[in-house]
Amino acid sequence: MRSPLLPLALSFTLLLGACATPAPVVKQQIRGDYRFTEKYLSWLVDREMSDNDITGLSIALVDDQQVIWQKGFGHADLENGVPATPETIYRAGSIAKIFTAAATMQLAEQGKLDIDQPLTAALPEFAIRTRFPKAAPVTPRNVMSHHSGLPSNFLRGMYVRDPGRFESVVDGLHDEYLTFPPNYVFSYSNVGMALLGATVQKVSGEPFNDYMERHFFQPMGMTQSSFASRAVTKAYDKNKEIEVFSLRDMPAANLLSNVVDLSQFMKMQFADGRSGQNRILSAATAREMVRVQNADFPLTFNAYVGLGWMMHGIEIPGGGQVASHGGSLPDSHSMMAILPEHKLGVVVLSNSATSHTSVTKIASEALRLMLEAKTGIRQAAEPVVRAKEREPTRAELQQFDGNFDTLVGLAKVSTKSGKIDVEAVGQHFRLVPHEDGLLSVKYKVLGLVPVHVGAFDDIRLSIVSVDGRQIIVGRIGGESLMFGEKLKPSSIPEKFLERIGQYEIIGKIDGPSPEHIALSEDNGILVGEVRFAEKPELLLRIGFQAVSDNEAVTAGLGSGRGDTLRLFEEDNEQRLGFSGYQLRKKLN
Repeated sequence: MRSPLLPLALSFTLLLGACATPAPVVKQQIRGDYRFTEKYLSWLVDREMSDNDITGLSIALVDDQQVIWQKGFGHADLENGVPATPETIYRAGSIAKIFTAAATMQLAEQGKLDIDQPLTAALPEFAIRTRFPKAAPVTPRNVMSHHSGLPSNFLRGMYVRDPGRFESVVDGLHDEYLTFPPNYVFSYSNVGMALLGATVQKVSGEPFNDYMERHFFQPMGMTQSSFASRAVTKAYDKNKEIEVFSLRDMPAANLLSNVVDLSQFMKMQFADGRSGQNRILSAATAREMVRVQNADFPLTFNAYVGLGWMMHGIEIPGGGQVASHGGSLPDSHSMMAILPEHKLGVVVLSNSATSHTSVTKIASEALRLMLEAKTGIRQAAEPVVRAKEREPTRAELQQFDGNFDTLVGLAKVSTKSGKIDVEAVGQHFRLVPHEDGLLSVKYKVLGLVPVHVGAFDDIRLSIVSVDGRQIIVGRIGGESLMFGEKLKPSSIPEKFLERIGQYEIIGKIDGPSPEHIALSEDNGILVGEVRFAEKPELLLRIGFQAVSDNEAVTAGLGSGRGDTLRLFEEDNEQRLGFSGYQLRKKLN
């Protein structure tokens, strides 16, 4: 699973420690010599592991058809003293999506499916309701580029101790709705990849995991890789072993692999689809997968995506387009990234819940240093222009006052004090205008004193109007992405107002589940509240907008938005239905 900018939701818990050992400094760089790259990355990995309590991590660097460095750090099994090595198997998470997309493209090359025809042509069992009858169909192409309009997740049974088969999602979606019109907005979808896995099974006549073994892992020599319904690796949180739960949606995130094997996949990509003497993909397919698919969509904001690959999120000045994919699970994180133009790649795998930002930072630095070592390109990142702060204008105070759906949930913005104050995820922030028209973010210590926080220094925000929507655009370095949307107060049907209160899930959930679920009303917005025992300090609030007397959808744009909340009665109880769950109101 991958949630864009997820670290922002946790930024107020930043660790401020740093290694006492200074960073290595290059004295003389010889073209094609990666020794300094290895030295610097070893220092960086040690620092990140120390600062973030990461138990085990492995890394591999690839230059075209050569693995130029691979190494393990820390422990694969801390209790038994087993060190991490390049051969250590990790949960690669959503890196799986690149493989599922590649399998889909492989079958398309054979004429067994057409990625631009409706998905139902290849998977007739697939059906989903829609509120957009005139929209384009769901196709394998827009599923692979996360523009299908499918729900991000089907939550019931998704992350549990004993998952069911991923094909169950096909039936589960029959009573759900498309969240957006296809080809409209980027909305990351694990459900979509589960459907593609079912499609691979359908058109190939082989179980998905068997197909991947026979057509990818074996011919590429990936002897330690597999798609498995259950995780077999250990995971840690601040160096303490934690229980590893399994994800039902195998084609989306259940890849087990190591950096040795994933290096083989990157080498195949650089060889235009060949792995040794075996052709895995055609050259045209390999290039198409790293071609931007959404350049002309109105809500892109430079958040580009290929087929399976993300084409945004990592910037390497002078390196051209970066293709990458992270793997973020609650217990571990990973990152695979390549510079197609220069045939350079890196994969970083870890077994720790605290490694989310580290794997991306390490991968980014690896590509930057490899590019310099191979080509001599040493282009510094554009410095952040820090225009002078100023007081907000009357127009800005009016524009920002209200409720916003954001990447970290519902944010309540108040301008009554003459400042732009924000409450989100149970924390307090302030947006500060600058003379260049952009706004920066400060964290309010104890909810009172606004201060600069390092993680927010590169973030600048602005608000634009697209299709009648007021959208907050976030700029981080040279990248822009959709950060949130202002919600318009609307009439809340009486039936929903009658359901306001505390709720519990019907039926035992054999896995992590919310300890607090509530439905409330806040200034004309219907609000869902969720709190998890694992992060009790975080209160996730999601806005809902009614679409009928009995249905409302999660407000906003993008991943996790547009999902349907239903009112219904069963067993003489008034219940809520959401993403396969049934909820009953708690008695006072």
